[in-house]
Amino acid sequence: MGTTLKLTAKGQITLKKELLQHLGVGIGELLEVEKLPDGGLKIRAGETENRHGIMNMAGCLQGKSSVRLSIEEINEAIAESYAQAGMRGLGRE
Repeated sequence: MGTTLKLTAKGQITLKKELLQHLGVGIGELLEVEKLPDGGLKIRAGETENRHGIMNMAGCLQGKSSVRLSIEEINEAIAESYAQAGMRGLGRE
């Protein structure tokens, strides 16, 4: 039998840590959900646009992500985060 999850009033579910580990995903990573003809769902690890983003870096440093980053990748994530924050400050996203 599978894992039972409870739906919140906002229509959300929380995947348990063991399920996320099974999928091999960590903080900031994407999940792909596919609707199946029988009414079920298929969930798998998604392709991340930027696997070295600031959220992965934070998860990596906290030991909450399976992603391992080099110093260069951490610096790149910080630079990208600053660039995105700067664009939001200019009213561009």
